[in-house]
Amino acid sequence: MKKILVPTDFSKEAEQALKVASQIAKRYGSEIYLLHMLEIPMQEIDAVSAKAEVPEVMFFMKMAHKKFEDIMNSDYLNGLTVHEIVKPDGTFNGISEICKEHNITMITMGSHGASGLKEMFVGSNAEKVVRSSHVPVLVIKNDHDDFSVDDIVFASDFKKDNKETYRQATEIATAFGAQIHLLMVNTASNFTTTQKAKDRIHNFIQDYSFKNYTINIYNDESIEKGILNFSKDIDADLVGISTHGRQGIAHFFNGSISEDLVNHANLPVITFKI
Repeated sequence: MKKILVPTDFSKEAEQALKVASQIAKRYGSEIYLLHMLEIPMQEIDAVSAKAEVPEVMFFMKMAHKKFEDIMNSDYLNGLTVHEIVKPDGTFNGISEICKEHNITMITMGSHGASGLKEMFVGSNAEKVVRSSHVPVLVIKNDHDDFSVDDIVFASDFKKDNKETYRQATEIATAFGAQIHLLMVNTASNFTTTQKAKDRIHNFIQDYSFKNYTINIYNDESIEKGILNFSKDIDADLVGISTHGRQGIAHFFNGSISEDLVNHANLPVITFKI
């Protein structure tokens, strides 16, 4: 978590994510890269690339820099190294390149709209970020005066192609000094005996030295309900899910399962790329 990218549209939700990023940065000596993507028509973007001074573009660029100045004066950013990035591309298509260019290790984003995280992850810029990001994406929904993580739920089907995501989750847990609660949800349509589920989880984690974990098999009506109910039962601080690129937000959380999970979770969600 040495370099944290925080996309912002200067909304309240984006500021909530920035506040969390600032707490993480102060705790772990991280740098923050604050990114604003301008929504500019393609022909004007081409003009900017050609270094032509399009009046509308220059106006919005100056407005963005002014808003950055206001943010930089926030008390919660005192003592932190914050880099300002303004890009004339409102689609977030270049965020992977930005991550590579600056060696970003985590992205922190806020949720938008009354529908909560669902708006971010479905048909939105954030979905593109989650799908394309090779670094963990932490999504913040609420204000956190003290963002501490002691208990992380890592829900999975515990198949081999999820192993890279578990490695990333153990790195996050180690940084926070948190315990991981490995969770496999049983449903009526996809039932596995407790012993078989435990055997699968043990085989899944046997190559890793991380020891601060619990193994949990939870029965519920659906996967997303099982994750939410289990997280509530143990008072979890963070839920981790796996992303699978073009095939959707999650490899085993497909369709409405992943959408409902991120939409209904009141706690932060972090995604890991398979």
